[in-house]
Parts: sequence; C-alpha cells; structure tokens
Amino acid sequence: MAIDSTIFIRDVAKQERPRERLLQFGAEYLTNQELLAIVLGSGTKQRSVLEIATKLLNHFETLANLKMATVEELTQLDGIGRVKALNLLAIFELGKRANLPNRLSRTVVKQPKDAADFLMPEMTQLLQEHFTVLFLNVKNEIMSQQTIFIGSLNASIVHPREIFREAVKKSAASIICAHNHPSGNPTPSPEDIEVTKRIAEAGLIIGIDLLDHIIIGDHRYISMKGKGFF
Repeated sequence: MAIDSTIFIRDVAKQERPRERLLQFGAEYLTNQELLAIVLGSGTKQRSVLEIATKLLNHFETLANLKMATVEELTQLDGIGRVKALNLLAIFELGKRANLPNRLSRTVVKQPKDAADFLMPEMTQLLQEHFTVLFLNVKNEIMSQQTIFIGSLNASIVHPREIFREAVKKSAASIICAHNHPSGNPTPSPEDIEVTKRIAEAGLIIGIDLLDHIIIGDHRYISMKGKGFF
C-alpha cells in the first residue's frame, strides 16, 4: 500500500499552525513564511510546509523577487510542484489587481498625470514592454483599456490601423497611448517618437485625436505631448 508522503498544515503542532494563528490574531500578525505556508497548503515527507515557505523566501530573498518568479524557477526548488507554483502566481496576480484603480468607475483625464496614475500601478511592474491604449469618450472619460501588443516598440510592429480599428469599434472620441520601459527610464527613444508621430497623423485623418503618449518607467512617467514630441 502506498504511503502518503504529504505533510499538511494540520499535521503541524496546533500552536504553530498558520491558519490557527490567522484566525486568532489576524493576517497582519503573521510572518511572510506563515502567509506563504497557507497559500502552499502542504509540505512533503522531508519538509514541513513552513520549512518550504522559509526556503522560498531565503532563495528569492524578498517578496518582490518572489512575485516575479516564473513557474519554471519555482518548480526547481524542492517541495514546489506545478500546482504550488501556480497557486503562488495566482495569489500575487490577485494582489496586483487589488491595487489597480477601480475600473468600474470611469476616470476622467484632465492632464497627463491622470492617465499616468491610472496606468502606473499595473505597467510599472511589467518585465516586458506593453503597448496599451486608453479609449476615451467625448467627456474624456476612460471607457476601456486594451493592450495592443507586447514587445519592443518599433514602427514595423505598431501600426496605426490596429489602434484605430479598435478605437472605431469602441466609438472612441480620442485615445491615449502608453507603453512601459522595463529599464525604469521613461525617456523616449527615436522609435518611440517615430511611432507616436505616425499614430498622431493617422488620428488626424480619421478624426480620432491622439491626446498623449505616456511612457511609464520605474514609478516615473513622461508625457510625450507635454514634452512637445508631437
């Protein structure tokens, strides 16, 4: 008969159970290891779930590093299988989404900072370049947001027709483009300037204005309209 090699949180001494401590004291009083142990749920024959949680933190050093880890990186550690790795990715994504602006209430863009504040919580954390478009109505309210493509910005990839096709479908009065620089430096490149000018020219022809192109860095941004690039 096969022996169950899994060690669950319930097998840990009651006074050390993270879930018991969570119920008794509240989440804010638990250590990072204890919170991770609750997410992981179970250990192995060799290690308790608390030991695995501690090993995770020691390996990645900080929660910021851990939340950027891939499934492949996580599953290289003993005690972390695919299911546990996916649980970790899911919980960090939920935490990120919880900090995003309320998408149900329409944000009015009166100045570049309004668009940057709307986008920065999400885009400043991205490891690849994402080109995103905000679609606005006649009151300058953000109706929707869409990522057009992921990858390095260049004129051959970002074509105005892809952007304005969506703008027409959404009956947008104007648009704001945005992309992030994973380096953290929001200074526009020559490619950024070229692409922006092409989009602005196409918008004039179609009758849907490009209000701005925001470049997001490490909690910094640049308004290309404000800097006079188009």
